[in-house]
Amino acid sequence: MSEDPQTMRRDFKFSITAGFLIGLLSMPVIKAAKPTLYESIFYTIIPFFTIATPLGAIIAFKISKKISIVWQLAKFIVIGVLNTVVDLGFLSLLTFMMKSYFDIDSKDAFLLGVTFYSLYKGLSFIVANVNSYYWNKYWTFQGNDKKTSSEIIQFFIVSLIGFFINIATASYVFGSINPIGGLNSDQWGLIGAAVGSIAGLLWNFVGYKLWVFKK
Repeated sequence: MSEDPQTMRRDFKFSITAGFLIGLLSMPVIKAAKPTLYESIFYTIIPFFTIATPLGAIIAFKISKKISIVWQLAKFIVIGVLNTVVDLGFLSLLTFMMKSYFDIDSKDAFLLGVTFYSLYKGLSFIVANVNSYYWNKYWTFQGNDKKTSSEIIQFFIVSLIGFFINIATASYVFGSINPIGGLNSDQWGLIGAAVGSIAGLLWNFVGYKLWVFKK
């Protein structure tokens, strides 16, 4: 948060909004991963993230007075978590819908050896990526309102590389590593997606900061 009162209020509102969305979008993910846990914490999910996110932002801001990059990194992590639940939430929705209405399992082959899981993961990544552009431009890296063609091209180049890192990592975990802890196929798919998102997240931060939104 900037020392400017108006900017501080703006950052605080962004953090509350992000926290609310994280709580809301994490609900289908938690339900898919652990139905019994979901039932027991259903009413606390949204309030927890709506409160915890701005509190964490305040702590990060105080630390950033000594280590300046901490504040920007904290915002990127918040948006990274939001993008992850957007990604996983959309993935869960596609998985449930295709299995319920079309009896298609995520492990079934889609085309040329590519599974439906990889297709779902690609689509969910695209949705999360659109979300990522706007949050990172206007909050994390605080770019101006001008959308230059070069900036958009740079963003999608970085994101495309991140996309392949994300998909390759997620597909490798899902297809090549046996589920652990008694997890079923859908639950292990979420684990693969989370690992892929983390790998892509690390790449994207470096690319966005040093190239796309470089001031």
